[in-house]
Amino acid sequence: MSTVALILAAGLGKRMQSDLPKVLHPILGDPCLLWVLLALPAEVTAAVVVVHHGKEQVEAALAAWAGQGLLPCPTTTVDQGEPMGTGHAVRQAAPELDRLGTDRVVILYGDVPLIRAETVARLALSQGTLLAMDLEDPTGYGRVIQRADGTLEAVVEHKDATGEQRAIRRVNGGAYALPWEPLKQALGRLTNGNAQGEYYLTDAVMDVAARIPVAVESCDPQEMMGMNSRRDQACLQAYARDRVNGQWMDLGVTFLDPASALVGPRAVLGRDVLMAPGVRLVGRVEVGQGTRVGQGSVLTDCRIGEQVEIRPYCVIDRSDVDGGCQLGPFAHLREGSRLEQGVHVGNFVETKKTTLRRGAKANHLSYLGDAEVGERTNIGAGFITCNYDGFNKHRTVIGQDVFVGSDTQLVAPVTLGDGSIIGAGSTITGNVPPGALALTRAALVLKEGAAARLRQKQKAFKPD
Repeated sequence: MSTVALILAAGLGKRMQSDLPKVLHPILGDPCLLWVLLALPAEVTAAVVVVHHGKEQVEAALAAWAGQGLLPCPTTTVDQGEPMGTGHAVRQAAPELDRLGTDRVVILYGDVPLIRAETVARLALSQGTLLAMDLEDPTGYGRVIQRADGTLEAVVEHKDATGEQRAIRRVNGGAYALPWEPLKQALGRLTNGNAQGEYYLTDAVMDVAARIPVAVESCDPQEMMGMNSRRDQACLQAYARDRVNGQWMDLGVTFLDPASALVGPRAVLGRDVLMAPGVRLVGRVEVGQGTRVGQGSVLTDCRIGEQVEIRPYCVIDRSDVDGGCQLGPFAHLREGSRLEQGVHVGNFVETKKTTLRRGAKANHLSYLGDAEVGERTNIGAGFITCNYDGFNKHRTVIGQDVFVGSDTQLVAPVTLGDGSIIGAGSTITGNVPPGALALTRAALVLKEGAAARLRQKQKAFKPD
């Protein structure tokens, strides 16, 4: 049986006050729509996203996620045109659902990011289900009326409900799993004879429920919370943070301040990892067992090995760090950086597209770009690879067991042979053979007693 997810993502989101489509606003670094897509189980064979406002941006995001291998199933889009209600959105997708040979459709919303994968899996395996919520205060929500056997009888809007019906705490969550053919027929019978002139999906769901049994399943209300404003976004992020951090604490991760650590949903953390206050992990981040991530550090799409010490306020982006390394404080690993076992990268050191081999050290105030640094090589303070000539980037290769003195510049392309020594304050513009000593330091000039004479001269010309 072919089960297809239909994700409604055409809304404008006026209350967000943004040029970015509502479904692309992030929660813990991942856009809302990506959360929903990543919740789709293996039982879902394809997904159709209904778009309209911000269509180009949403389609570009989907293409990017597909290119990164993030989408769990083939995903296509349908333009709703001028939105005329949720029933209209589903009806506009009918030709695409037919093309996919859909037997069952799971209807979700692109701005409802916290629905759990296990909840979607239960929907995908059901013959027909409405997802409901049990609320302490159901005011404003459509009440779910159930038959004696628990199946759906009706959804009654709050304004239309009787006093007895308003006492019901079970309300419509808005997500459904329904057999496609009965739903398609019900969509064909929809009318828009209401004050808004819209086609309501709930009317079609009740039409289906009048003909076949539709189960009612209750879920955590957080799973059905939508993002309609920046305040909603903040609430959703807090819920997501607590959920994600709680899951990792149950698996042996320490959070010194769980309320301030923002760990994205695609992060993978090993046992005995320690997360200090203010840490942020964005995208696909892997952190190995026993690693400590220092306060205020930001890690994006990177792999960190076991027993790594990341001191406070490091930024690591699209980089690969092997076990036993020490970083920071205030180190910046830019895209394409690779640190092998036991490398030290210290305070105010920046790397970009650079590999530091096993045991290499760059402890202070340096920039290494488009470079390779050999095993056990020591990079002194104030070192710079001059990799850009204003037009092109050039590569620097530093061999193993090299000592590079402080305040040294290497003008790429250049190679330093194994075991060479570069004197402090040098500017190296040519290759250095293995075992050689290279320095370009200016000669020292000493003038005995000149300091006192200079001070006396300065005093004589000091203005009143």
